[in-house]
Amino acid sequence: MAGLRDEDYVTLAGFRHALRQFADYSEAAARRAGLTPRQHQALLAIRGGPDGTLHVGQLAEQLLLKPHSASELVQRMVEQGLVRRATDAHDKRQVTLALSRRGEEVLEDLSHSHRAELRRLRPMLQELLGGLG
Repeated sequence: MAGLRDEDYVTLAGFRHALRQFADYSEAAARRAGLTPRQHQALLAIRGGPDGTLHVGQLAEQLLLKPHSASELVQRMVEQGLVRRATDAHDKRQVTLALSRRGEEVLEDLSHSHRAELRRLRPMLQELLGGLG
């Protein structure tokens, strides 16, 4: 394994800082929208699933949660009117999750602002990624 240069550490530190800046932005935006950061991540994972749906187990995998923790998160989101649960048409043992109209609206607003923030960070991220060569 080749040794790392000082520039490699500078690049890695800069990249880590940029990721943290985006994470902080995202967490604050979620809170302003009345969500926890994890709820925002869940809405995005569900909407990004096949046909805009996920099973609870898939959501747990996406969010790196234990299944019971994902179930508790889903329950709170259902109670807030963000997510709908339905028995899977193909496997009655599975619960399919989809966003409610309110969940769709909240996620769309957050996604617009996140895309704008990523566009703002793009030049710095591209430069940092280029330095990882």
